[in-house]
Formats: sequence, C-alpha cells, structure tokens
Amino acid sequence: MLDEQDFRLKCEDAMTALFKSLATASDEHDFEADFNNGTLTVEFDSPRAKFVVSPQTPVRQVWVSAHSRSFKLDWVADRSAFVLTETGQSLAELIGAHVSEQLGETVSLS
Repeated sequence: MLDEQDFRLKCEDAMTALFKSLATASDEHDFEADFNNGTLTVEFDSPRAKFVVSPQTPVRQVWVSAHSRSFKLDWVADRSAFVLTETGQSLAELIGAHVSEQLGETVSLS
C-alpha cells in the first residue's frame, strides 16, 4: 500500500491530468469540469447530471460517483494509474466512458 504522501502525490498528478483532458474535451462537448480543493466535478446541463471524483486518503483509493453508482479505484504500480479492478479501466478511461454515455457521443480523454 502507498504511504500517505505518495498517495497524495500520485492522486494529485492523476486528477490534474484528468482535469486537463476534461477541460480540453469540454471545449468540444456540452459539459463543464472543475477541480477545486482536491475534488474534481463534471457537470452536465442536459440531461442534468454531476459526476464527482475524490481522493479517499485513509483507504488510498480514488472514488468516483457517476450515474448513481460509486466506483473505487486502486493504484496499480505496473500501469502507473488508478484502476477499477472489476473492469481494468484507468481513471481516465472510466470517466471518459461515463461522460460519453451521458452525452450519447464518444468523448476521448487521451
């Protein structure tokens, strides 16, 4: 398990990269992304929805709330990414899939 400082650094890097990708994608698609106080939000107007990505330091996970579900991602050193164990999706892949589903169009976050 990562120590607290290492988790915070990896989490900050992953969420900053995700925010930059979302900000770029939001120029072409109908949603807004915000990264404030360590929590990233993605908001949609039509249909109205909000996704939340937040670090959970005590358990060293990144939690995602999207489409009335919660997802818990763990750090996978071999991939240098936070990954959803059940699907093998990285944080960016998971968010990209849910943003695409919400909008009904493919949104790439790479």
